[in-house]
Amino acid sequence: MDSSKRKFLALSGITIASSLTTSLSASENTNTSKAEVKNNKAPIPDTTKPRVIVLGGGWSGLSIAKTIKEFAPQADVILVEQRYEFISCPVSNLWLVDQVDLEYITHDYLQAARNHNYTFFHATAIGIDKKNRILKTSEGDIAFDYLALSPGIDYDYSKWTTDVALVTRLKQEYPAAFIPGSEHITLKNKIHDFKEGNFILTVPGGNYRCLPAPYERACLIADYFKRKKLKAKVIILDENNAITIKKKGFSSAFEKLYADYIEYIPNSAIQHIDLDKKIVTTEMDEYTFADATFYPRVRGAKILETMGFAKNAKDMMEGHINALTYEVIGEKDIFIAGDARPMGFSKSGNTSNSEGKYVGRMIAQRINKEEAVSWEPPITMCFSAIATHPINAIYIYTRYSFDKKDKDPKHVKFEDWRKFSFADTISSENWKKDGATDADSIMSWSSALYFDMFGPK
Repeated sequence: MDSSKRKFLALSGITIASSLTTSLSASENTNTSKAEVKNNKAPIPDTTKPRVIVLGGGWSGLSIAKTIKEFAPQADVILVEQRYEFISCPVSNLWLVDQVDLEYITHDYLQAARNHNYTFFHATAIGIDKKNRILKTSEGDIAFDYLALSPGIDYDYSKWTTDVALVTRLKQEYPAAFIPGSEHITLKNKIHDFKEGNFILTVPGGNYRCLPAPYERACLIADYFKRKKLKAKVIILDENNAITIKKKGFSSAFEKLYADYIEYIPNSAIQHIDLDKKIVTTEMDEYTFADATFYPRVRGAKILETMGFAKNAKDMMEGHINALTYEVIGEKDIFIAGDARPMGFSKSGNTSNSEGKYVGRMIAQRINKEEAVSWEPPITMCFSAIATHPINAIYIYTRYSFDKKDKDPKHVKFEDWRKFSFADTISSENWKKDGATDADSIMSWSSALYFDMFGPK
């Protein structure tokens, strides 16, 4: 076992499995009396200050918590997160092939809380008492004045199968590795232990987490197999009709760097998976595999349904929110941000971090009883590595526009998530010319964002 694996396994209690599930049924998620609430109080000091709970310590939740304290330092901010430590999904593809150390993508929630003067509370959310403004957690109940939900994604295997036994095997034996932690350990072991044959990698339809990441992952796995001189091929079964983003750069890499190691197959909606025979059947063909990582479609974390804050859009069950204010429809001072929101923004680190700053400022404005902040579009900035020796990368930057004449937040509805489009897009996909520069930028970009979330003021 190499040192990076030992260090990863030594980290305390990584519990990434889907704890954010429907722990309470709809009938159990009822309002309780104040006496019952008091008896199950979480071990957190009482306060007379306005209290904000931020649920979820990903790129959005960390940004929200920090920003609220920056603009409303008098607020009592509590970050509730079920993991003990932060492990970054962005840049993790490089860790899979030993190009960055585990320490680089792993960060300390307690450090972030100390540096930005909020409270880190390790617990799993299980429900809500809307009437009494109580968040129910595995470690007790917490009263709040404002609640920002940033619980991320869950996987949705229903397009492939409703067989619970098959879904369980897919999760355990062939994880997608887009929820950081144990899934990434499994995938890294698969890559490093691979001997020969077909390695299948799937790309889901819909607005899945980090659009370019599956293609980047395919390049880096192929790069690793090529350097090891394995008789191996990465087969990309893409549900979409073409590469979803950075098409020119990835296509060029597939053709010029990995012609013998990558087979890209678009329009590959999976019809059946036989894990015993190791055969995947699509609408057009069937493929055998020696190993695989199956990335299904995604949806908002199921805790949103438990709380009654989810609505079906694009078959994804995401946050039922005002598309400009992120506020839950019918609920005052409760917000949903990050990868669980329905707008078509990229489900990526930079996007979530930038929109977290907007949501954090908006909550701070309400605490301070100030005029509402104007809507600011999130920013998607993404670098994708395509090779490691030498390291090369491609890049895209984009903002978003809200294409509706009436931009008064009071008149914006949930359905207006459809009104957003790309704006000010810049891309750098000529990896032969700019690849080395863009590769250097991966580290400077990620270091800057890690510092933003965890570093001192």
